[in-house]
Amino acid sequence: MLHKVRGIVLKTTSYSETSVIVQVLTDKFGMQSYLINGVKKPKAKIKMNMLQSLHLLDMVVYHKANTNIQRISELRQTPVFKTIPYDIVKTSIVIFLNEVLYKSIRQQSADESLFDYLFNAIAWFDEVEEINPNFHLSFLLKLTRFLGFSPNEKKRSDQVYFDLQEGAFVSRLPVHANYLQLEDAESFILLFITPLEKISEIKMSNVRRRFLLDKILVFYTLHTASFGEVQSHKILETLLS
Repeated sequence: MLHKVRGIVLKTTSYSETSVIVQVLTDKFGMQSYLINGVKKPKAKIKMNMLQSLHLLDMVVYHKANTNIQRISELRQTPVFKTIPYDIVKTSIVIFLNEVLYKSIRQQSADESLFDYLFNAIAWFDEVEEINPNFHLSFLLKLTRFLGFSPNEKKRSDQVYFDLQEGAFVSRLPVHANYLQLEDAESFILLFITPLEKISEIKMSNVRRRFLLDKILVFYTLHTASFGEVQSHKILETLLS
């Protein structure tokens, strides 16, 4: 049976000389794997450049329950990216976010709230002309709302540490190293609660930004099973420094 779905590309793997399997987060079916034959041929209807990291798709797909690999009848990019493929910094940010998303999202069932957040945030990032260095930090912290481990922003006056394991402010110094001092914690929460359209108003040094990125990845590691180590942020930090 054919279904119209929207999708976000997360991973493309070679299957044969001319074919690939692409893993796509869809609005209707969650994470799905699709076999696309002939994609590497010169006159292919679906081309490899349509299957790059976090590209946004409109698709008509065949869907069979309890089948590991599905098929695509039609595919087009909607919207077509205007800036991400042509800007090395934006491309690097997208590759980094793609790596984190792939490590974080495992569900087969649909989650339209998660999908809409990702789709709209990526489309917005492509539209904006000026790259804000806070974007990837804010994007990842907002994503935690949909992954089930968002930070608790509430605090009392005596709570001067943010415990990354607990995801909350605490009054006593944690016995482990996974915490933030008050000033860093306030920046962490500000990135979480500020709308993407206003993140340019958050002022911080590159040193703090790099520190917070490392702590955000620790936060993900603590709360995501089998998250592992992220590699692509090292290149990103160099480009944004």
